[in-house]
Amino acid sequence: MTEKVWDYLISDEKFENLIRSYCTDFTQLEREGRYGPITGRDKEIKDAILILLQKGRKNVAFLAPAGVGKTAAVVGLAQQIVKGDVPDYLKNSRVLEVDLARMASGTTTRAEFQDRFLPLCRGVSERYHNPDEPRYIIFIDEFHQLMPNCVGSSYAGLADTMKPYLTAGDLMVVAATTLDEFRMYVAEDPAMDRRFQKVFLKVPSIEETYAIMKALRPGLEKHHKIKLTDEDLMLIVQLTEEHMRKRNQPDKSIITTDAAMAYHVLNHGANQDLSTDSIYYMVARETGLNAKAMHDEKLITNISKQVAKLEGRAIPSEDDEIESAGYDPAQKLKNIKIDKAFQAELAAEDAAARERIASSNDTEEEKQTQMDSLEEKMAEKLAARLEERLEQKIDEKMAQHPSDRTAPEQTEQPPPRVQHSDISEPVLPVRGNQE
Repeated sequence: MTEKVWDYLISDEKFENLIRSYCTDFTQLEREGRYGPITGRDKEIKDAILILLQKGRKNVAFLAPAGVGKTAAVVGLAQQIVKGDVPDYLKNSRVLEVDLARMASGTTTRAEFQDRFLPLCRGVSERYHNPDEPRYIIFIDEFHQLMPNCVGSSYAGLADTMKPYLTAGDLMVVAATTLDEFRMYVAEDPAMDRRFQKVFLKVPSIEETYAIMKALRPGLEKHHKIKLTDEDLMLIVQLTEEHMRKRNQPDKSIITTDAAMAYHVLNHGANQDLSTDSIYYMVARETGLNAKAMHDEKLITNISKQVAKLEGRAIPSEDDEIESAGYDPAQKLKNIKIDKAFQAELAAEDAAARERIASSNDTEEEKQTQMDSLEEKMAEKLAARLEERLEQKIDEKMAQHPSDRTAPEQTEQPPPRVQHSDISEPVLPVRGNQE
């Protein structure tokens, strides 16, 4: 049995020339170590692999707001392929991003543009059925710009030229756009909409963004020669989450971290730790706030506890803080409450007294005076009971912390109080001549 000879309309030389001219090979760049590790998108990448393994409708649409990481998810897919952590069907595949701007550069008519795009699609589809050829996964960012109804786009209508290849299943396409733009442009064409399976990327939480920043930290430290602590990363995530509401994580945290490290190198030099002032400056520069007003000791303390919890380190308990700072009974007695029985008794006594005053024949002025006196008496009773309860709580706490007593109990009797009648009036000296 003779081996089948594959006669391609797009020769290998022309096909590789098209890839070099108009595409970015994510898998080749990953082998060169150009990308940092992609974390937090394992589920989305797994869903994309599941779609690409299917016989028909093997096209993925990553939908997410700007800055969430659609392109990063495609890079993560390329990393999985390079590591070999994919089924045999996708091993040695090449992830190619089509640079439409580069492809359209120098063209004057739509026909010239399509004359560059269609040979690329044909070359990929021809090699799809050859088991000796690697799989080619085409990535198109801002895919909605290819739709005919995207007015103002230089690539409008290009999606129609792809439909025959998508229908035959010879192309493996990964598209990326926002959910709103997908609904406005792509979903308006049911034939194109049904050819893609959607994968939604949610905006990462603070904890997930912190994990992403930790994965990117080695590359940033190597570039800037500045050390980043866990607390610095969490501070940046918290500040950007609070003050940069119109942008999404993790993009705003990555950009702010990079800019803060560059600012520190510019003003303080390299080979040292990143200062919090640099972080405050860059956040303030992006938001228009005052950098000096951003420091918050309570926030710093909460960040330290949050990082310790995420990293599995021991978190100082409230009792440990009390022992380190000395026992302070007031901290435990701030929210002390009077017992309900006493409150009910006091309320009944107050109601009875008010009823007696209201039913009396006194004048309105006398009644108001009696009401004021009653309120003072009720307040004195409440204060007396509260003081009694406070003393009980203090005694209980002191019994639990005997070492905190700084001085032994006084055994001597207090000195007698001096009455005003015992003090004689001083004799003032008389100035002048004495007779």
